[in-house]
Amino acid sequence: MTTALLGKPLKRRDAEPKVRGEARYTDDLHIPGLLHARLVTSPHAHARIVRIDTRAASQLPGVVAILTGQDLLPPGPEPAERARHLLARDKVIFAGQPVAVVVADSPYTAADAAELVAVEYEELPAVVDPLEAMRPDAPAIRPKELEGEWAEAGMHATVSGGEELDVRRLPANVTNAVRFHRGDVTQGFASADLVIERTYRTPFVHQSYLEPHASVAVPRPDGGVTVYTSTQGMFYCRNVTATTLGLPHEQVTIVPMEVGGGFGGKTVLLEPLVAAVALRLDRPVKLVLTRTEEFLLATPAPAAIFELRGGIRRDGTLAALSARVIFDSGAYPGAPVNIALLLLGGTYRWEHLDLIGYEVLTNKPGTGAYRAPGVPQAIFAVEQLVDELARGIGLDPLEVRLRNASRTGDLQPNGVPWPPIGLVEVLERAREHPLWRAREKRPNEGWGLAVGGWPGGIEPCAANVRLNHDGTFTVTLGAVDITGTHTVLAMIAAEVLEQPVERIRIALLPSDAAPYAGMSGGSKITYTVGLAVKAAAEEARRQLLEIAASELEVAPEDLALVDGAVRVRGFPDRQLTLERIAALCMAFGGRYAPVYGTGRVAVTQQSPGFDLQIAHVRVDPETGEVHLLDLVAIQDVGRALNPALVEEQVHGGVGQGVGWALHEAMRWDANGQPLNPTFLDYDLPKASHLPAIGVELVEVPSPIGPFGAKGVGEPPVVPTAAAIANAIAEAIGVRVTELPITPERVRAALQGASVS
Repeated sequence: MTTALLGKPLKRRDAEPKVRGEARYTDDLHIPGLLHARLVTSPHAHARIVRIDTRAASQLPGVVAILTGQDLLPPGPEPAERARHLLARDKVIFAGQPVAVVVADSPYTAADAAELVAVEYEELPAVVDPLEAMRPDAPAIRPKELEGEWAEAGMHATVSGGEELDVRRLPANVTNAVRFHRGDVTQGFASADLVIERTYRTPFVHQSYLEPHASVAVPRPDGGVTVYTSTQGMFYCRNVTATTLGLPHEQVTIVPMEVGGGFGGKTVLLEPLVAAVALRLDRPVKLVLTRTEEFLLATPAPAAIFELRGGIRRDGTLAALSARVIFDSGAYPGAPVNIALLLLGGTYRWEHLDLIGYEVLTNKPGTGAYRAPGVPQAIFAVEQLVDELARGIGLDPLEVRLRNASRTGDLQPNGVPWPPIGLVEVLERAREHPLWRAREKRPNEGWGLAVGGWPGGIEPCAANVRLNHDGTFTVTLGAVDITGTHTVLAMIAAEVLEQPVERIRIALLPSDAAPYAGMSGGSKITYTVGLAVKAAAEEARRQLLEIAASELEVAPEDLALVDGAVRVRGFPDRQLTLERIAALCMAFGGRYAPVYGTGRVAVTQQSPGFDLQIAHVRVDPETGEVHLLDLVAIQDVGRALNPALVEEQVHGGVGQGVGWALHEAMRWDANGQPLNPTFLDYDLPKASHLPAIGVELVEVPSPIGPFGAKGVGEPPVVPTAAAIANAIAEAIGVRVTELPITPERVRAALQGASVS
């Protein structure tokens, strides 16, 4: 018997508690003796700290302590990673960087006292433009030292299949340089019938989660600390926190709380700081960022510049692609240069490639992950270039993509063959879609398409499945649920155990008790943890049948799991209930070991997913306003274990992609001052800006993932901006090569001008 759960649209388990307001977030915690922290942040983008005067703030009733970088940072260079750089000590490197933390008995007192902390600065020249930051004479964000964390940054210059570029020979603010090449681009361009050269720009974009960063740290009698926090990856958060504080990992416990939106931005940020303060004061401490602080000091997606040159032959063959790519990493290294280059040059079978990418520091906040990090930027550039090349030689842009699309086994830019992929299948589905087939020329209207993907995440993990006394099962996990994955993992366990999904409980444990799992990001939880749950459930099932076979005196293969019991096939009266089996193995004098299945996996092969989108727009040539009329997303998902949750992921990704395309950008002036650090000024798409989003799921099963599933969260955000840009180009006859595509930029493109 099979429960046949998989493939059914079950609702998320966490939906009702969230709708009813019953979900418990970090800021909801109230612990006896709790203190509240508030940050003092720098108004300057680059400055030396001369003096911090805390006297007036300290005299405010209720203030317990005021700590600075001198109190919390060890001697030596200031850390080169945001989470380890607890407070600025000697100089600040971006506006909004914390320089002190005020701790008081109430959040209001802490906020008032923070206003009274007086900091004297010696302002230094700020560098905001990444091209200016690459100049040899540009002000250095920090000395480039190949030791400690800088040695780690230097090692990233070598990438499998790429050419090693020695960052020591490059200007001070260039911290990573990667090159991929194959063939001879000079020969490739000479063979091309059309060559186009364009520069594309994308801005810093904030993840715009609803819940701000929040952490509560509680010191323990053994000298350790327990941190309750909103994190997508508790083990990574634990490791960074412990290393930063100089503690053994087992002395730091992370208790993962409900995540009120993350999209890659909730990994580790405040936890080391809050833990350090709690340990120093020997009191529980809570720190919750304000919305403005989120914009000032969190980790948005990086800005990027793509200088591309592409060539195509009359028959539609993509002959050559050369690129210089510059990622603005803000004040800390860590931009996704490698993955951007791999997708830039790997989506199509370019005959000749020469791709070089740089990561550059500027006096802006350090960047982090945001849904398919680096790839929406790369696809915005290359999908416009491919579209323009196809139209330039008079060929259908979809047919050119189909002719050149990478297939399974084709080499990526790093020389690694593509694993099984469904890129061709989504292109073929798009060719037959009514929105593409029925397009017609209308004034100021255009249809555009773009395709983009994500290679898929991999990471070792484990899971446990145990039988409970009441005959239900508990799946024990260390993977945080931010997208409904716990619902899908329960479905996988129920499928293997042939039980109603209601009999499957999910337990997310703290880091000191949970089986290991990677960060909930990169589209890998169902793909990896799902396999571990499947293996654990299979082991638990085997143990159940062995106990029942012994009791019923039959072979295990003669048994079936039916209606909460194990029955002898063909003899429905001969059975043992699951409650009875639990009693046999979990009671004094029991003859059997408890039913406890463990699943462990180390997946080493990725299962990429691709998403194609078709956009239909109308552009007002007088105002430059873009009206998004229709948008369809076609995505290869391997197998949709829960179609409702898969479609939910596609809808969310497309909505964020519309933000990239038409609305969102963090902005700074020439001195590094933030210009729009609130939701009043930062333009997010609203429901009225989105059309009804069509979703079509293509199922090209993964040979690795559980029941054929692939990760689905990253791909839907990738091609949206490019598809909309291509539709706009068809509507008005000129291209906008910088995001977001605002009315001002559309009007400037029509007038042949430029807008900063």
